[in-house]
Amino acid sequence: MQISLESKVAVVTGARAGIGAAIARQLAQSGAKVVVSDIDAAAARKVAEELPDAIAHTADVTNEEEVKELIAATVEHYGGLDIVVPNAGIATTVPIVGTSFEEWRKVLDVNLDGVFLTVRHALPALLQGGGGSIVNISSITSLRGSALIASYAAAKAAVGNLTATLAAELRPHGIRANAVLPGFIDTELVTTHQGAFEEALGLEQGGFDDLIATKQTRYGTVEEVAKAVTFLASDAASWCNGSTLVLDGGFTASLL
Repeated sequence: MQISLESKVAVVTGARAGIGAAIARQLAQSGAKVVVSDIDAAAARKVAEELPDAIAHTADVTNEEEVKELIAATVEHYGGLDIVVPNAGIATTVPIVGTSFEEWRKVLDVNLDGVFLTVRHALPALLQGGGGSIVNISSITSLRGSALIASYAAAKAAVGNLTATLAAELRPHGIRANAVLPGFIDTELVTTHQGAFEEALGLEQGGFDDLIATKQTRYGTVEEVAKAVTFLASDAASWCNGSTLVLDGGFTASLL
């Protein structure tokens, strides 16, 4: 199936690398004009320069004024907005008993409040354009508990519920909202915390890789996530609204 996003304008946050950069590339490959947004200006600019019709915009998704400026700059440059992918996210691996309120709030600020602010300020542009698509990035951690990532999992679970609420509230206006729930993807966000998981689970060095091989056959790729996001953003998914697409190689489907 050939997906076309010709004439569509998309904003992707947290797009300097990893899943966000892959989403920006896949959207552009499908014909979209893409705004590559990240708190890291140089990295965002580098990704945008690789794409046929893209601009970079520096924004901290926890800063409401910067998010407003991101959307305003998008509309000013491209004349509208059709697709919003609030991808920016961070994680910590700390037991609940060792998690400070400041650490808790920091993860929720980015992973939940950042999604809200991006969507909230994108909505007028989507409404003015007569509709559009929101694709949120949740996680399989929103479905199952896991040691060390209470703040991350809680935020991603809230993103899932927010997605459903957006779908119900916005469907009369032609705006669809869906979410992708990746499993363990081969990104810096995952590899950085492998050691902490091994220690918490009593695994030997390299044991986390073995666990992933057992539960989901391999690490997922950023390109696989990007393709799913592009599908949900496109008219090919016109009947998908309020859905959650799990991408985990069967991790959550199996008890063993």
